[in-house]
Amino acid sequence: MSRFNNLTALVSLGLLLALSGCQKPADQAANSDSTASDSSKDSSSPSGGSSSSGRSAARETVAKPLVVPADTTITVVLDEAIGSKTSAAGQNFSATVASPVEVDGRVAIPKGARVTGIVRDAKSAGRFKGGAVLSISLASVTIDNATYDLHTTNHVQTSKGKGKRTATMIGGGGAAGALIGGLAGGGKGAAIGAAIGAGAGTGGAGLTGNREIVLPAETPLAFKLLDPLEIKSKR
Repeated sequence: MSRFNNLTALVSLGLLLALSGCQKPADQAANSDSTASDSSKDSSSPSGGSSSSGRSAARETVAKPLVVPADTTITVVLDEAIGSKTSAAGQNFSATVASPVEVDGRVAIPKGARVTGIVRDAKSAGRFKGGAVLSISLASVTIDNATYDLHTTNHVQTSKGKGKRTATMIGGGGAAGALIGGLAGGGKGAAIGAAIGAGAGTGGAGLTGNREIVLPAETPLAFKLLDPLEIKSKR
């Protein structure tokens, strides 16, 4: 009987030791998982904050677009000849920006930028009582491979009788005429351009014997923006 009791005690002790040994690794594993989870949370929190801060900083570094205000003068030089007899309403023509347009000390429209213009009206002297008519404006400008629509004043020239002509820039001012005249022929050209008035400018325009209006290639012309122009900046 005593031997049986001793055996039972030994078995019970063995079971207690085995259970104790199993419980300890389980507790260690649980503690390890909890620690790893906490570490993951701690490490992810700073990382997430850093990512958010990085995105915010990136947004701040994106340059704001340059806005060219309305009434800004854009001076161009024709790349091709256009005329009251040779051109038709709706026809496009090409030109090049003659001088840069700056906004807040930054170049918005660089010199040499390609411009597309449109003939608004063209009437030959033989079809229009009293003389010829040629009206043009700018339609778009290309900057850094991006094309922007333009809404500008019209440059209008008419002829009335042999040897007489008028040139106006609808919505413009006398200063624009002086600018064009200056580009065409220095001080004398400026005086002529200013004298035409109401934004007038000969800009090197020719008039044939039959009162037709011709604007040769390399003729300088000035137009004013009617609406603000927003230029995307890479800086």
